[in-house]
Parts: sequence; C-alpha cells; structure tokens
Amino acid sequence: MSRPLRLLLVDDSLTDRHLAEEVFAEYAGVCEVTTVGSGREALELLRTPGAALPDVVLLDVNMPGMSGFEVLEAMKTDPRLVQIPVVMLSTSNHDQDIARAYTLHASSYLIKSMNFRDFVCQVEGFLEFWTRARLTSWPDAVS
Repeated sequence: MSRPLRLLLVDDSLTDRHLAEEVFAEYAGVCEVTTVGSGREALELLRTPGAALPDVVLLDVNMPGMSGFEVLEAMKTDPRLVQIPVVMLSTSNHDQDIARAYTLHASSYLIKSMNFRDFVCQVEGFLEFWTRARLTSWPDAVS
C-alpha cells in the first residue's frame, strides 16, 4: 500500500477549512490534509527547507492579501514547486476566472458546492482521481 495522499488546502474561510477538514477526516487512511488560511502562509510552508511537499494543492481563488491566482503564479515560477498539481477552488464559475486559472497552469478548476452532500461527493471524486494520478514517489521522482 502506498502512503496517504498529501494535500494542502489553502482557504481564507475558517468555516470552509473546518468543513473540509471534517470531510477529509473520513478518509484519514487515504489522505493527510494540511490547511492554511492565506496564500502567504501556503508559500511559506511550501518553501520551508526539508518540508514534505504535498501531492496536490487545493487553492481558493478569492482570498484577501494574496489571491489564489497570485499563489498559483508564484508556485509555477518556483523550480521546487512548479510540478505540484494545483486545483483551483472557487464559488466563481466566470469564464474569465476559469481561463485565467488554466492560463497560469492550474491542473483543474473545481467550483465549490454550497450543498454539504454535494461537497462530500466532490471530495470523494477529488480523492479518487488524485490518489490514482499522483506520483507515489514524490518528490524523489522529480528532478
């Protein structure tokens, strides 16, 4: 059995982080979730020497201070972080937001469900995809 999926969730909403932690806790053997409340916190964590890098980052688009787009751009210009898949998370379904995410090389764009049951389904689908798609030897397999 491979190690659990390492997930970094970046969201400025404490309520949304707690909700996500609660849902992801149901999959404790499948994933390990770290949450932070800002883009700056995320980059500090990701750039910490010797820190285990996540297999995937789930990144809120609309955050004060540093938007998810700014975090994504910083990650994709950092040689150590460039290959980490980033899934943008937003309530926005505006074409310009989705296009900007992909232009900045997001791996996917997930529109947050406001319904709890639907959100649980989103998490299940997210975990199913990323546990299969990740590099199990990350970051050793990446030069």
